[in-house]
This record gives sequence, C-alpha cells and structure tokens, in this order.
Amino acid sequence: MSGIRVVTDSACDLPDDLLAELDIEMVPLSIRFGSEELVDRRDLTPAQFWARCTASPVLPETAAPSPGAFQQAFLRAAEAGASGVVCATLSSALSATWQAATNAAEAVASDIAVRVIDTQSLTLGEGIMVLSAARAAASGKSLDDVAGIVEDLMPRTEVFGALDTLEYLKRGGRIGSAQALLGSMLSIKPIIQIAAGKVEAESRQRTRARALEYLVDKVRRAGEVENLAVMNGAAKDIDQFLDMVAAVYPRDRIVVGDLGAVIGTHAGPGTVGVCYHRPV
Repeated sequence: MSGIRVVTDSACDLPDDLLAELDIEMVPLSIRFGSEELVDRRDLTPAQFWARCTASPVLPETAAPSPGAFQQAFLRAAEAGASGVVCATLSSALSATWQAATNAAEAVASDIAVRVIDTQSLTLGEGIMVLSAARAAASGKSLDDVAGIVEDLMPRTEVFGALDTLEYLKRGGRIGSAQALLGSMLSIKPIIQIAAGKVEAESRQRTRARALEYLVDKVRRAGEVENLAVMNGAAKDIDQFLDMVAAVYPRDRIVVGDLGAVIGTHAGPGTVGVCYHRPV
C-alpha cells in the first residue's frame, strides 16, 4: 500500500463493508456496563449493544481508545508503505479520543506523518467525512489535500436525530422524571442535532410520524445535499423511513449505519437520524 491511509474511530458508525472497501482502519472505543468492559464492535455488535441497553438497569459508559491503540494503527500504515495518515475523530467536546490520537501522532512522528482532525461531529456525520477522505486518498490525493477535504466539509456537515423515547435522557440525568413522564403522555418526540461538536436539543415533534417527516423535510429544504446517510438505532420502522427519504435522495446512494454507543446511550432504541453535507 502506498499513498495516504485514513484512520477513524468506532463512533463513526460506518458499516463494515464500506470500511473494508475503502481500506479505512477503525480504532474502537470501549463500552462499560457496570464493571464489565467491552471493545466496541469487536466484543459487542450494535445489535448486542441495543439488547443490553434494553435489559440493563444502568446506562453504559463509553471510554476513548488508548493512545497506544492509535499508535499501533499509525505504525501499521507506515509498515504497509503509506506515506501519511489522516485520522478523523469524533468531537473532542464529547470524548478524549481526539487527544489520544494526537498523543499517538506525536509518538510516531519520526515514522510517519499523521494529521489528526477533530471533526466536531460524531456518528455518521463523522462517518461521511471519513468516506470523503478515504475516496480522495484512494484517488491519489496528498496528505494536505485529504486533510483539507475533511476540514472543508466540517462546517457543511449536518446531523439530526429523532428520538423515540425520553426514557434514556431521563436515566442519563439529562431531563427530570416529571418532564419525561409528561413528554411520554403527550407522545413528544425530541429532535436532537450536533452543534459546535455537542449534542443539542433542536425541536420537539408531537408524534413519531411527524418526527420522521420532519427529518425528511430537513433534507428536502437543504437543497441538493451530498453524501446522505441514515443512522439506525434498532428502529423497527427504518425501512419505512428509508422509503420516505428516497423521495428526496436516491435510495441506492444512501449510506445506512447502525447507531452506536456514543449517542445511543442517551438517545435510546428507536432513534433514527439523517446526516449530510449541505451544498456549497
């Protein structure tokens, strides 16, 4: 292998087949259920994560990879003949992953040039930036060019999610029990977004159907978006939602990824979201 290698973390929520197709190395975070620690997507698949969340009395916690894990990934790229690495991580406002990758890049500086980028996003918002970087790397772009693509896409990246339940926000201490009960009685469905690298409340919709329509409207009103992806948090109506989105974006070009632990811990099962790049 020559040229530029792209490395990311498991918060990107990209499907395994795309990671393999574009030769993207994914460094996993860890997930703790009480005293039990598991490696994301290695010891615990997204489906197993959601099954545990439903059954567990306590919310899981996530932990960043160690600098050593990133260092090994960077050195593997060097040993395979890569001339440089672009490492795109989830938001540093939500995790120590970016710092771990930065420390690792400094440690291997004499072996290979590494550019670490805080995408200020996560889940498939991070993922679609990684895909664009990997495609540029595969076409022979330089280290600066590949890194520049991620940096240019960051301000154009949008992530919106519709939650199916307020229970996980309540369990995580993000809202009070009374508010969660009232919201459940009224069938309120919160919409969240990634803003300035953090998960923020965006709006509230009165029903599940309206929440899904609202996400489609977001895509429609954005114009000719690029790289649309749909995140699936074990949602039973994901196929229905994909049919809805296909009215505004070709279904065969939509990337579908299973929502992982970083947002899933607080969002809960049934969460559906859209991630895309706004047009220039």
